[in-house]
Amino acid sequence: MGLLLREEDVERVIDMDAVIGAVRAAMIEFGEGVAQNQPRRRVYPPGGVLNVMFASHPGCGHYGLKTYSIGGGRARFLVILYSIEGDRPGSVEALIEANLLGAYRTGAATGVAAAALAPPGPVEVALIGTGFQARTQALALSRAIPVTKFRVFSRNADHKDAFVHEVAERLKVAAVAAETAEEAVRGAPVVVCMTNSATPVIEAGWVEKGALVVGAGINLPSKAELPPDLVNACEAVVVDQLESAKLESGDLLNAEASGGFDWEQVQELGAVLAGKAPGRRSPGGTVLFESHGLALWDVAAGALVLKRAREARLGQVVDLFGDHV
Repeated sequence: MGLLLREEDVERVIDMDAVIGAVRAAMIEFGEGVAQNQPRRRVYPPGGVLNVMFASHPGCGHYGLKTYSIGGGRARFLVILYSIEGDRPGSVEALIEANLLGAYRTGAATGVAAAALAPPGPVEVALIGTGFQARTQALALSRAIPVTKFRVFSRNADHKDAFVHEVAERLKVAAVAAETAEEAVRGAPVVVCMTNSATPVIEAGWVEKGALVVGAGINLPSKAELPPDLVNACEAVVVDQLESAKLESGDLLNAEASGGFDWEQVQELGAVLAGKAPGRRSPGGTVLFESHGLALWDVAAGALVLKRAREARLGQVVDLFGDHV
């Protein structure tokens, strides 16, 4: 018997602190070679896109996949969890509507990376982008590191002002609207780009030495939020998964094409967390974290939500199929 969880069920039990912990544990397990993750795969039916990505996370007792379709101007997200343990290993444990879950796990990954890679001490954060995903970026950062202020920029002035008000009210952290992306970025120890832009949204000369830059909005090789000269100037480049980055990171692929970037310098976040890679090398070196999204995060966050939903007696029990030989 499996559990069907709708978006409203997820919203009732999800918690950013817990998701950050789940994602961090999953990445350590990945860095130790225990968890497994397969990069996103896509097919292009007429008028749409189907995405599938999958992972195994023994530490949470599950393996599974996330699939999502894009069509008719909408995206529809579904996480499927299978049991590793219990009376029926391999059985379907949950079907989870995963729009909110995906936003939380993406934000949580940025929080995990920032805790490991950001400069020490209280910091101001430049946040470029004010869409749905930017909200959980701000939430996670406010929980993971000592943020004193968010400097927010969006090309849409109304969205920007509303976002600043929401962040200040919800997170109880100072937030200001920047007139330009440059104004937001200059002097900020942490810079987060969460946009769907096809071309770079910041310039290398705006970023102060020693800053952490996060590129979290793009997972298509045809798009890039960051310019090659910024990537090339970084002392350390950290990715969520090297295999995924080589397929999806327009930022890094463009830097490679420019001739100034070598994949040999790239570290995986899991290896950093597991103590197998150095991460930040010096206080004055700029660090880049490229986040493209792993199914491992969905399995980790989904397992957390499933456990809490069971405890709260939420969701719909469904008998999907029996065991067949």
